[in-house]
Amino acid sequence: QGMWPWKRKHEDEGEPIPLSQEDYNGLFPDEQSGAADSIRDRALKQALATRQFEIELYWKRATYFWTFIGAAFGGFAAVQAVDKALREELSLVLGCLGLVFSVAWYCVNRGSKFWQENWENHVDLLEGDTSSPLFKIVTRRSKSKGYLKPIWCFLKDTLTGPAPLSVSKINQLISVFVVVIWLALHCKVSPGFASRRTDIDILYTSLFLATALICLAFFTLGRTDNVNYKSNATRRTAKIVKE
Repeated sequence: QGMWPWKRKHEDEGEPIPLSQEDYNGLFPDEQSGAADSIRDRALKQALATRQFEIELYWKRATYFWTFIGAAFGGFAAVQAVDKALREELSLVLGCLGLVFSVAWYCVNRGSKFWQENWENHVDLLEGDTSSPLFKIVTRRSKSKGYLKPIWCFLKDTLTGPAPLSVSKINQLISVFVVVIWLALHCKVSPGFASRRTDIDILYTSLFLATALICLAFFTLGRTDNVNYKSNATRRTAKIVKE
């Protein structure tokens, strides 16, 4: 723990307290306390609403990153028509920019998936005996039956039928593929850029180093803190003074 400063915890911070199933149920009792719904029912509604909100944010974030990544790809392709020396320099800059946004997109995809699953798990746990277990029941289309055309039925189910595929996981895999593409473009541009220069270029060396460090920071400093905090609060006062 001493080697990794981001893992050190403040002396007033501590590890989160683990909960058992009984502890969790005790936090969300099913008994009604003067309200129309019980605490568990209200928590379930809030979990469902927050889950839907996280899904909407997921695709808004994807659109945000695709805009910048697409612009970086377009700029990278456009500079290939300019002078060779300028082309290599601009390609390096755009390549670093595209790589940073692609790695960030991958990390944001995983972070969004984490919080989405957090609220889905709450929904599963809060769905008790008093509410319908809607999200625990999965319905699937039955396989097509055709004794005379088994190949046709197989193709119909495989090509046009539904499949239990995770849309968010596929999006994560796409982001990994985009990262690989940017790394390949770097491998294509960097050797020519390095062989053309006899001295070390401080500016571009710093750019490479900053790109590597910021990508590393996404996986270290960018992690959600999972500790108990003590917060400080202040309150302002307002007073009318008669002149």
